[in-house]
Amino acid sequence: VSPWDIALCATGTAVAGENALVLAVLFYTPSLRAPMFLLIGSLALADLLAGLGLVANFAVRYLLRPPSEAAELGGAGGGLGAHLSLYNALTYHSERTLGFTCAMVLLMWLLCLGVGLLPLLGWNCLRDQSACSILRPVTKDNAAVLAVTFLLLFALMMQLYLQICKIAFRHAQQIAVQHQFIATAQATSTRKGLSTLSLILGTFALCWIPFAIYSLVADSSYPVVYTYSLALPATCNSLINPIIYAFRNPDIQKSLWLACCGCIPSTFSSRPRTSSDV
Repeated sequence: VSPWDIALCATGTAVAGENALVLAVLFYTPSLRAPMFLLIGSLALADLLAGLGLVANFAVRYLLRPPSEAAELGGAGGGLGAHLSLYNALTYHSERTLGFTCAMVLLMWLLCLGVGLLPLLGWNCLRDQSACSILRPVTKDNAAVLAVTFLLLFALMMQLYLQICKIAFRHAQQIAVQHQFIATAQATSTRKGLSTLSLILGTFALCWIPFAIYSLVADSSYPVVYTYSLALPATCNSLINPIIYAFRNPDIQKSLWLACCGCIPSTFSSRPRTSSDV
């Protein structure tokens, strides 16, 4: 058994457990029904499926003898769909109505499901090993499409981030000119919001861009250690996401405290809410 596969399986187990906790909190807390929490839930579901995909891939490779083609293709398809939904979840706009958000999330998951079915529908390299990408049985064409999609979506995220920074700095300047007492609180909120966005984009880029570029230029003839060494940090992004998106949110923190010990720390009640909390 490859130690890399063991590490991926262990990471997938941790990812699945962590994101299952996020989904459980969102599901069992009636107050967490705003569009923002629906988007957090969609991201958590994508990460959960990605984690389960890693565990399933380990089971298919080492527990099924001989490995079933249907199971192998199903695992590859599930991984493709989950990771594509993860990419798109990060480009959602939170200031929408609940109905609009539900419709967009459903549309995105249907699109991801269609992409995930491609290996089962014949877009695989089981019959032609020379067409395999670094992620067997995904073809080089399929991997290239996913890598290009990721890079385009990341470019879109950067554009949105720069627009948010521009608006935030303009508002901060307007507040400073007015010399209001609330300026300090607003400036702190703005800095916190921008630091959160920077953390989101920086973590996502650090984890995924090396793997996306490598999958675009490499093929199955490359040493497998390169694939593992880049895939493991990419999967760790799904482990970090709940910390950034969910566990730092005051409403979710309150629900976790209530679920774990039946109490809410006094710091939550005395702490003023700001726009950067969401």
